[in-house]
Amino acid sequence: MSIEQEVSPVRENHRFDESSLERYLVERMPHFRGPLTVRQFVGGQSNPTFMLETSRERYVMRKKPPGTLLQSAHQVEREYRIIKALANSAVPVPRVHLLCEDPDVIGTAFFVMECVEGRIMRDPLMPDSNPEERAACYDSLNDVLAQMHKVDYLAAGLGDYGRPQAYVARQVARWSKQYEASKFDEIPEMDKLIEWLEKHIPAGDETTIAHGDYRIENIIFHPSEPRIVAVLDWELSTLGHPLGDLAWCCRPYHFPPGIDGVLSFQGLDLKAVGIPSEDDFVAAYCKRVGRTDVSDMTFFDAFSFFRGAAIAQGIAMRAKMGNASGPDAALRGARARLMAELGWQAAQRA
Repeated sequence: MSIEQEVSPVRENHRFDESSLERYLVERMPHFRGPLTVRQFVGGQSNPTFMLETSRERYVMRKKPPGTLLQSAHQVEREYRIIKALANSAVPVPRVHLLCEDPDVIGTAFFVMECVEGRIMRDPLMPDSNPEERAACYDSLNDVLAQMHKVDYLAAGLGDYGRPQAYVARQVARWSKQYEASKFDEIPEMDKLIEWLEKHIPAGDETTIAHGDYRIENIIFHPSEPRIVAVLDWELSTLGHPLGDLAWCCRPYHFPPGIDGVLSFQGLDLKAVGIPSEDDFVAAYCKRVGRTDVSDMTFFDAFSFFRGAAIAQGIAMRAKMGNASGPDAALRGARARLMAELGWQAAQRA
């Protein structure tokens, strides 16, 4: 999907003072010249994202949503920090221009980065691609994940970006709290899943950069080549266990048909369409990072769907409050129950 297909007029509940933004950018970005045109990206469910266009250049702005927000959520300041820290790494990221933490400018904190030209694949099956391109894109997806986990976060200045111990326990506690704060319907499988996760946290502990939402939809591929040119949406990033990212990236292998129109891997001859099997994807990742053991993978499968359920519940609450970023927020939020059920199924397999 091209950039032009990704943007629309700014939605009514996300309007802000565009003149104030233009004045601010003219004063602080040396090469920025108005007049400014603002459009909103249709994708994304958390921090609203905007295309900023002038006669000379395109930029992308990420901001916090308006209204009352859950504590510790929507931290665009952290996104800006990690993207800037990774600028000279093997992880492709956009170049950031500035961070504004003054809410008087447009009402919330925001940051501006370059607009990276390329393609965004909304469907993990990549229905518009051929088998060769799919295979190469998935290999790039795998490689960039491995490169991210091999980054020396201390050398990158990210030693205090998160606590390097007990990531899983802290995530279970955090997302359980966020889920309870945004819950307006009972999901018995979520309650059972939370209790199971608390009792089965793996003894081993590892620390890498953790993206938190690494999946094909948060990637920009080169306009014509099957390789990644930018990793997006770092809002949930921290220091954490690498298998959390790996399991999250592998969730499409476990999705049933019919989730938001996304085609399912189930029942397909993946080799024939160019997509690696889950076992092959995991094996390629392990080879790249020098890992010999993924014995806790089933736990992290359950953990990933638990996080997905909590995130979906938050989206549902924002849709109910009217400050959701995506136009399909209510539909996305309705997935909370399904995510909890898939997580509980994984827990029972373990």
